Amino acid sequence: MTVEPGDDSAAENSAEHIAAGYVVAGPALVLGSVVVDGAATPSALVRIPLATMNRHGLVAGATGTGKTKTLQMIAEQLCAAGVPVVMADVKGDLSGLSRPGAPADAITERAADTGDTWTPTGFPVEFLSLGTSGIGVPVRASISSFGPILLSKVLGLNQTQESTLGLIFHWADQQGLPLLDLKDLRSVIQFLTSDDGKPQLKALGAVSTTTAGVILRALVNLEAEGADTFFGEPELQPEDLLRVDEQGRGVITLFELGSQATRPVMFSTFLMWVLADLFTALPEVGDVDKPKLVFVFDEAHLLFTDASKAFLGQVEQTVKLIRSKGVGVFFCTQLPTDIPSDVLSQLGARIQHALRAFTPDDEKALKKTVRTYPKTTVYDLESALTSLGTGEAVVTVLSERGAPTPVAWTRMRAPRSLMDTIGPDAIGAAAKASALQQEYGQTIDRESAYERLAATRAPAVELPPVPAGVDVPPMPAPAEPGLLEKMMDNPAFQSAMRSAGTVIGREITRSIFGTGRRRRR
Repeated sequence: MTVEPGDDSAAENSAEHIAAGYVVAGPALVLGSVVVDGAATPSALVRIPLATMNRHGLVAGATGTGKTKTLQMIAEQLCAAGVPVVMADVKGDLSGLSRPGAPADAITERAADTGDTWTPTGFPVEFLSLGTSGIGVPVRASISSFGPILLSKVLGLNQTQESTLGLIFHWADQQGLPLLDLKDLRSVIQFLTSDDGKPQLKALGAVSTTTAGVILRALVNLEAEGADTFFGEPELQPEDLLRVDEQGRGVITLFELGSQATRPVMFSTFLMWVLADLFTALPEVGDVDKPKLVFVFDEAHLLFTDASKAFLGQVEQTVKLIRSKGVGVFFCTQLPTDIPSDVLSQLGARIQHALRAFTPDDEKALKKTVRTYPKTTVYDLESALTSLGTGEAVVTVLSERGAPTPVAWTRMRAPRSLMDTIGPDAIGAAAKASALQQEYGQTIDRESAYERLAATRAPAVELPPVPAGVDVPPMPAPAEPGLLEKMMDNPAFQSAMRSAGTVIGREITRSIFGTGRRRRR
């Protein structure tokens, strides 16, 4: 049904026809109202059933088109429904969620267009920082639980180096050497590349000293950039992301990167670790009336750029399987083509803000985006996607019965919280007052691989400078061979270790992404 410009009654009928596909029997999030021929119909509402929010989604669009405000509005409604939300907030743009919004003529007009009884409202927010250099409550991950695949992504290792790092993790697991922070992993690699350690390094599938040295230098570079504060204890516990306040509202957790980090990929990879940890910790729940948690990846392209096949495979597996744990995942990026097709196919909700088509690559991305939407006779999607106003999006989601809804040009509702940052001083004060500050505020440095290896060396108590080389003082031979040494001398074990190089992340001590078992409360 093609609507002629200026035919108001036909446009309204088309809007109501589209909105009929968004009628929901149970609880739902209201995104906004249907737009046809440039006019919004306040009674024609576009909704996402709350029960389908664990079917994942995508929020995409060019810079300045309203993606952040859409995420803010979705987080508010999830919070009000009792669903906790985890979001990245690199620049502090979402900190206004904690304060009531300020009335304005533009908000009044948007509320009228979208059938909204807008009321300024603040929501419960926790401010967390990755590492100890930020203004939020500091959170960390141990090297061991982070695992070799995610760490390889951060270090920018190739496939061979990633395989080598996985074998080094496996060796430390078998030796009983906890890898908690960067100095633990450095000390293990230094031992394995020393004269005493080289036979064991060779037994790990003929791993070369040169490759181990490259990994070591990458660790040093990461440490020099301030990322050493990301790794250690106490680790973030999954249950602290699943809280509700005394009013039954889901707590919104905002992660910020920290002032000393120079690798944005560290941020997205750390969030992937949090998601993988949730996958490991949460029980199967199947289909639920509402998700236990919704997880938002902002700047999602950082997660997939230059990613290894192992990494991409694990992301796809996590997204596919975590739905049964009651967790919904939303990716936010500029172009849908930033998301690998195998992952994109898992995303049930599509909220596409305006795209730009200035270059041939833009045109190609636009055409690919159009092909991912259901057919529509109301809109010319290529034209629509380049004509959307700020705070408007082309939407299709999954209905309560799991079918795609009609394509809807949607004027999005305005957030009820403050659409601005509250400033670093206010964020810092909120973090200091948080109950989580007592849990995570102080770094713990318990005995781990560094201390245990250092105890066998004489007289070393501090790691020597690394950039000039990778040698360490020789370790004295033990009085008699330990269990690991005996196993290393076994040809069958050596063959198994060589085979392990092709199945990194599958060893019995590790789970998805090769993330390790960790201490729980």
